[in-house]
Amino acid sequence: MPDTHPNQLLGNLFYRRTLRGRVIFAQLPFFLTVALAGILIAALYPGLWGNPRLLIGLTINALLAVACFVVPWDKLHPSSIVVIPYLDFIVVAFFREGSQTLLSSAGLLGLFPVFWLCASGIAPKTAVVSSTVASLSIVWVSVFISGNVTAVALAKPLLFPLIILLFAITVVVITSNMEHQRNTLLIRDKQLREALAESQHRERLMETVVDTVGVGVLVVDADGNDQLMNAAQRHIHSLGSPVDNADPNESELLLFSPDREPLAPESRPVRRAINGETFTNFQIWIGTGEEARALSTTARMIRHGDGASEGSVIAFHDVTDMVKAMNAKNDFVANVSHEFRTPLTAIQSYISLVLEEPDMDPQDVARFLGIAERNADRLSGLVADLLTNSAITVERAPANVAQLLSDCLASAAPSAAANNVLLEQQCQEPLVAFLDGVRISQVLDNLVSNAIKYSPHGGTLTVKVWTYGTDLHCEVSDQGLGMSESEQASLFQKFYRAGTAVERGIPGIGLGLTISKTIIETHGGTLSVLSHLGKGTTMKIVIPACVLGAHFVSV
Repeated sequence: MPDTHPNQLLGNLFYRRTLRGRVIFAQLPFFLTVALAGILIAALYPGLWGNPRLLIGLTINALLAVACFVVPWDKLHPSSIVVIPYLDFIVVAFFREGSQTLLSSAGLLGLFPVFWLCASGIAPKTAVVSSTVASLSIVWVSVFISGNVTAVALAKPLLFPLIILLFAITVVVITSNMEHQRNTLLIRDKQLREALAESQHRERLMETVVDTVGVGVLVVDADGNDQLMNAAQRHIHSLGSPVDNADPNESELLLFSPDREPLAPESRPVRRAINGETFTNFQIWIGTGEEARALSTTARMIRHGDGASEGSVIAFHDVTDMVKAMNAKNDFVANVSHEFRTPLTAIQSYISLVLEEPDMDPQDVARFLGIAERNADRLSGLVADLLTNSAITVERAPANVAQLLSDCLASAAPSAAANNVLLEQQCQEPLVAFLDGVRISQVLDNLVSNAIKYSPHGGTLTVKVWTYGTDLHCEVSDQGLGMSESEQASLFQKFYRAGTAVERGIPGIGLGLTISKTIIETHGGTLSVLSHLGKGTTMKIVIPACVLGAHFVSV
């Protein structure tokens, strides 16, 4: 808090009072001085107490003191208070005459009302004139009472009125100057308060704006101390906090490079910014596990007018979704290229063999062209899968579901044998349902193919089909890798592939389950998943009101 001069404190104390308080405060010194002088006369000159002029002066003084408390000054015009100092002159006149000049300083009591009048700021010129006239009247009272009214007698006491005049002028000048300074200070104080309020408003506005944006913002000074951190950045900061450290510093945060290697302290964005670097789109990872987020960081230096560093602003933009999308795109392109390359290679190879051997046996030609045709059909199916969307249509007809399942498992047998996966089925013929047999076969092929891919060597894949009333139920269960909750939530998104599949290089383009779900939903049914990491996955199909006849009701 800035130092305050004692006079300023006294002035603030005076002007903060009510009008009654100011009157009492201004009259109190005069009242006490006159009362003390009366006590002094009583002690030194007890014979003077019989002088009526002295008693009148003391009585008026007491009455004026009472009036200061009793009169409702706050309800009167502010200039009404000057009646008190004018009446004080009467007290001085009676007191001076009543003391019979035994107290040589009695006339100086007139300085109190003069000061009050001239310092009040009410009609200062009139105050100077009236103070001078009143003081002149006080000293001439004795001359007129004595009856010796001569020029010499009237001129002899003029020094006192002259002193009062100069004193009054001085008080008016000083008071006017102080009032001007006070008004100037009040104006400046008001301006400073308005500026402070505006600054605080802008600060709150800026904090609100900064907290509203979805980009993390961190402002540090030249020494690296945090000056501002918005809500988004506080959340990002919490993601990088170690489990055993709730408030880590920059070097303790869990920060990693784009390839998920621990980030060296000197390579961390805040440290680089403190060291004076300016950069854009510097990518890092923060946190571990499923909560890890990819961040694009940008830093700019704050400079003084002389160019010296005052700190830095670092922005942290969450680009996790974009990074995942880019990785998914790269995986998709790689997988599609791989899926397309196999049938294309077979087509090219067998056609080349036919073209290079004009004398080839017709049976071999037919066999080679048949292989090329099957691979062309396979390639056409891949293209159809890429173009397939929610506009899939189904053509319902009675179909033997048990036969569809048998054909599916027969087609998957070589792949299962290669992976040493045992296939089991629980379904009894005949089971006839009103549905699109071709589309349901496509779904079964997708689910069984996926289950084989994710099953461990020596594992078992079980397919169950049963009815409940007229509803058809099917489960495809494996003992494979399983999935986390977040992976299950994204499983049916187009081109999505679980992290475990990507890490283990399991082929696929992430369309099979999307297409399968669309086919089942077009039938009015549901396709859902139940999975646990390391314990396998079960895909469940329910198609309502489609069963026409069944001997095997439940399993």
